[in-house]
Amino acid sequence: MLARILAVGLLAGLIGGLALTAMQFWKVVPLIAAAEIYEEAAAEHHHDAATAAHAHDAAWEPAPGLQRISLTFLANLIIAIGFGLVLSGGFALRQALGGPSIGAGEGLLWGLAGFAAFALAPALGLPPEPPGMISADIVARQSWWLATALATCGGIALIALARRWPLWALGIVLLLLPHLIGAPARPEGHDAVPASIAAEFVAASLVTSAVFWIVLGTSAGWLNAALALRGGLRHTARSVI
Repeated sequence: MLARILAVGLLAGLIGGLALTAMQFWKVVPLIAAAEIYEEAAAEHHHDAATAAHAHDAAWEPAPGLQRISLTFLANLIIAIGFGLVLSGGFALRQALGGPSIGAGEGLLWGLAGFAAFALAPALGLPPEPPGMISADIVARQSWWLATALATCGGIALIALARRWPLWALGIVLLLLPHLIGAPARPEGHDAVPASIAAEFVAASLVTSAVFWIVLGTSAGWLNAALALRGGLRHTARSVI
């Protein structure tokens, strides 16, 4: 079981990381490049040379081309494998509690739940932001994002798996609670990026996340079923021998 959890997480993470990287360079990276042009123009307009120089010294950026692609894929691979292991562990726990073995179809549903928890729900309060946008405090934003993702995971799990209506009601409360509390407010100011690019960036980021989670969940479910069948055949063969 442990070997299957690791194998499913690693292989599904590899497939998901490739899909995520391809979608980012197709949909998201061009918008980031366009937003950076406006950000640099705004900095020059305000003659904030000291701030610009400090930001240039503090923030290292990979060179365009192979270096950027390789490092982006490496970062995406780490994230995808982490989520793949979470899905694979969830499959094993579900089966250990008496649930059915997870296949590609069920994996797709798990992937959609992951998209809702880690992308869609946080985006309702904190939409993805391109460079040049005014943002709230980073610690407050990360804390709210994490709390929202965990609450959404718990809410979906209770609604999908519980058999009693009080637990369903608790799941709905968990889904709504972060949004009733509210995300950290953005400070007042003028964004350097046009609203049209910001809106495109939000849409592109969510589409990219949706594709990633669909690919990750479906591939994890398919691999889980395939490896379970292979293990079952081996066990049957040993029993016969």
